[in-house]
Amino acid sequence: MRKISKIIIHCSATPELKDFDVEDIRNWHVKGNGWSDVGYHYVIKLDGEIQKGRLEQKIGAHCYRNNRDSIGVCYVGGMDRTMDNWEDTRTCEQKESLIKIIKELLVRYPNSIVYGHKDFTNKKVCPSFDAKKEYEYLKTDNEGSRT
Repeated sequence: MRKISKIIIHCSATPELKDFDVEDIRNWHVKGNGWSDVGYHYVIKLDGEIQKGRLEQKIGAHCYRNNRDSIGVCYVGGMDRTMDNWEDTRTCEQKESLIKIIKELLVRYPNSIVYGHKDFTNKKVCPSFDAKKEYEYLKTDNEGSRT
């Protein structure tokens, strides 16, 4: 089992309200980048559906030099409709699903910290919001459950 210390949030850098799924992203990563599989472990569609990508026990391909000890979660969107500007395009359903999957992952990997992809590079705006700040309230209480 891999030792996980990071949960890294991403956006797909696709236009607002244009839905894609894990198979679309898998196609981009495999055919476009030549990777063996989709880089993310989870993808969250516009309607909040959480789709499984790469198996958690497999090293992801989502954050340079930080894949070995992380889980990658990507929400669909992150750009305005014209693809000119980065924008927090998360739907209410995506916001709820992000909290749900992060809580589940923090139960499995209790010493992990939630980050945004942009926390590891100055070349990325992804995920179009400050994930580390937004999810810092998700902490372990005395019984070991997340709040």
